[in-house]
Amino acid sequence: MLKMRNSGKNRYYSIAKKLRREGKSSEEFEILFNNLSLEEVIGLKLELASKFGLNSKLYGVPIWASIVRISRDAVLKYALSASKSKREAARFLGIKENNFVSLIKRYKTESYFTEAVDKDD
Repeated sequence: MLKMRNSGKNRYYSIAKKLRREGKSSEEFEILFNNLSLEEVIGLKLELASKFGLNSKLYGVPIWASIVRISRDAVLKYALSASKSKREAARFLGIKENNFVSLIKRYKTESYFTEAVDKDD
């Protein structure tokens, strides 16, 4: 597990804080959510989303073909939020820093965190 971060650009990146700011999460929800396995979270999310599916494609995309991209996007967001720097996040994921930088550009990972901050200003 990564140590708590206290400096660096990424110290302001937090998925939990972003979701709380947007009214999508709360401390109580996070406590309940934490008791679920990752498989249960994914399965529940898909089950709930299927109520609004489009032509058997949840969210308008074929889930099986998209799951790798969805998972990688989530892991990149976590790596940034749990590290002090891009270098540390890359080491945590076991990839080279230049590969990490190209991935966060491709997935637009940093904008996930910065768009919410920009709107609050």
